[in-house]
Amino acid sequence: MLKLRALAALLLVAVNFPVLADVSEAEIAQLKSEMMKLLSRVEALESENQSLRSASGPAVDRKNKWTDSIKVKGDLRYRYEGIDQEGRADRERNRLRARVQVTAKLPNNVEVGIGLASGSDDPISTNQSLGGGGSTKDIRLNLAYAKWQATENLELVAGKFSNNWVRPHKSELLWDSDYTPEGLALTYDRGGFFLTSAIQFLESDSRRSNHRFMWGLQSGYSASTENGKFTTAIGYHDIGAEGRATYRGDEDDFYGNAFTCANPAANTDCAYDNDYRITELSLDWSTTITGKPFSVYSHLAKNQAADSHDTAWGVGASLGKVSDRGTWKLGYRYQVKEADSVFGLLAGSDFAGGGTDSRGHIIKGNIGINKRWSLGLTYFINEQNMDFGTERDYDRIQIDSQFKF
Repeated sequence: MLKLRALAALLLVAVNFPVLADVSEAEIAQLKSEMMKLLSRVEALESENQSLRSASGPAVDRKNKWTDSIKVKGDLRYRYEGIDQEGRADRERNRLRARVQVTAKLPNNVEVGIGLASGSDDPISTNQSLGGGGSTKDIRLNLAYAKWQATENLELVAGKFSNNWVRPHKSELLWDSDYTPEGLALTYDRGGFFLTSAIQFLESDSRRSNHRFMWGLQSGYSASTENGKFTTAIGYHDIGAEGRATYRGDEDDFYGNAFTCANPAANTDCAYDNDYRITELSLDWSTTITGKPFSVYSHLAKNQAADSHDTAWGVGASLGKVSDRGTWKLGYRYQVKEADSVFGLLAGSDFAGGGTDSRGHIIKGNIGINKRWSLGLTYFINEQNMDFGTERDYDRIQIDSQFKF
């Protein structure tokens, strides 16, 4: 368009050039009129073209729209682990955890996510032990969900998704941090108040004898004051398990929960003794001390369906935050999980070897190497079988090197 305007302007100048002196004034006036019309048409076309460009956006913006709708993130963790369990030989192993997640923003406030992770079919671990002569390692579907932001305050998610129950300090009293629920969840969040309801499948195929889902509700409030931020939550989770066989593992793998076997000598035809109707209460307070984040929490759970060994609780504190090179964080937690207080299959897998019927300490420390790389040390000082069986000491140390992208 600029070239056309320049050419028209040159032609307009040319009509006044002395070389056209022999043309009559009437002819010159007519030529000028035609040139002005041409210039006006060129300007109109240029204005229309500019409007079209503004409506569609430049090519680089169209590319940005695609990249803005697709996000990729992940992490890699290398872990050395040593386990000292009373009555058994000491154990050492090196483990990897690799995770990657892709999310896409779709029209009408819909998000779709797919995540892959290392590990086996264990619902509460994505670790993969190194060995097997350098054998290849398993990659499993860890996330597959659709999320709809129905309104500004209401969100619905379905599929296999990240755990959306509020867990103070990422408490693993009820749920392991690697647990990704399967089912449906609805969350309402407004002005600090939140309410979550969920149906989660333990087994969805009715052809299997253990066809069962669990459901739960959790409500709470979070507020910031001059004294720090407070978050409190109360919840109820209903897991029908009484008289049912294990959902994973051998026939006697009940992860600390009480069970009875039809053939006790062979530990076959075993079933849960109780349902799990769990009420939980948590409180988390965070502030700053000498410019560093500081927080304390408490978490209590009680199984209303059990007559004994029905209570779990934990308290903890942390100081600092790992965000860049040289930054650090220290943490401490003490917890008790009686045998039938929570559903052992989904409780934390590291504390006392996983499951319930345990108590003890967790001491943690982390330091940043840079924004994407950190080192961590976790030490478990625990006791197993405090309700059933022979009580044993259980110590575990983990040294982690973690990278995020």
